Amino acid sequence: ISAPRCFELERRVSEALDCPVMHDDQHGTAVVVLAALRNAARVTGRELSSLRVVISGAGAAGVACAKILHTAGVGEITVLDSRGVIHAGRDGLTPIKQELAGFTNPRGTTGGPAEALRGADVFIGVSVGQVPEELVATMADGAIVFALSNPDPEIHPEVARRHAAVVATGRSDFPNQINNVLAFPGIFKGALDAGARAITDGMKVAAAEAIAAVAADDLSADHIVPSPLD
Repeated sequence: ISAPRCFELERRVSEALDCPVMHDDQHGTAVVVLAALRNAARVTGRELSSLRVVISGAGAAGVACAKILHTAGVGEITVLDSRGVIHAGRDGLTPIKQELAGFTNPRGTTGGPAEALRGADVFIGVSVGQVPEELVATMADGAIVFALSNPDPEIHPEVARRHAAVVATGRSDFPNQINNVLAFPGIFKGALDAGARAITDGMKVAAAEAIAAVAADDLSADHIVPSPLD
């Protein structure tokens, strides 16, 4: 299903039920990204509020990630789509991207990946676009790279490790698999047990904090999220 169609279906269901809805591939991914980022920030000695985050991909998962990171207090978020950095002055923005432009890119950055990644603390890839090693090398010291496209990450994790302190992918054969399976079964079970009529932003942030806490006792650069079997 295309991202615009996904957003439209979400809007219609939300209006029909008069409450927020949750889609596991969209919001589940965002929950696990937030959990992983909380722990990656701890490993690298940072606070969420100090992070400069670049998200590559403005589809359903990318938009959900941007929204939950903003809700959680991440300092600065910039989003890239196939045309480059999303900013308020760019022509032809869809309503969803206009909304993104309203709370992201406070520096007013224009251009493409090179301009967005220079000096950034975090890269989150949720698109099929590849990121050259030389651009990752321009990120801040102790960078965090989440290359989540599956099966082909935006940058191979072994290459990313040459420049980043923490690397995660969407694959199970590398450390730090960021997968929505860590989130949605527990969220749905909790909602059912509690008799909740909606899954709110606060519930999603609380789920991210709980997932992060499971990995906290054995936290390291190669262990920022728990196993789905834990």
